[in-house]
Amino acid sequence: MVSNAAVLFPDWAYKPTWSPGSRQIQLWHFLLELLGRGEGGAIGWGGEWGEFVIRDPEMLARLWGERKGKPHMNYDKLSRALRYYYNKRILHKTKGKRFTYKFNFSKLILVNYPGYPPPAPPAPPAPSHQVIHHVFTSS
Repeated sequence: MVSNAAVLFPDWAYKPTWSPGSRQIQLWHFLLELLGRGEGGAIGWGGEWGEFVIRDPEMLARLWGERKGKPHMNYDKLSRALRYYYNKRILHKTKGKRFTYKFNFSKLILVNYPGYPPPAPPAPPAPSHQVIHHVFTSS
């Protein structure tokens, strides 16, 4: 298992541009928030990089429903949203492991942050080949 301390993601993955109660948040971001806070009751990191396990599907659905203001949210509806991410290649189901998924962070960056990472700054100009003479005076 990967410990929470060993899994670091860039700041953009954890800092929403939305207010905490916003209905604008996307499910992938909500999942990262829960994982980042280490709330292990409903969800936790898995064994591979970017892999997570839904430990309590109904609790996760209830938390998601509370966040979105949809009191009738259930795991069937939430899992439909997860499957939507398969087509976008943001997320995929880990074969042979129940309730286990894996983020495709490179795709997530491209889809949601097309300008990330920012372009590298221009290289500094090449040093000139001037010879500098130092004059030392003795006291």
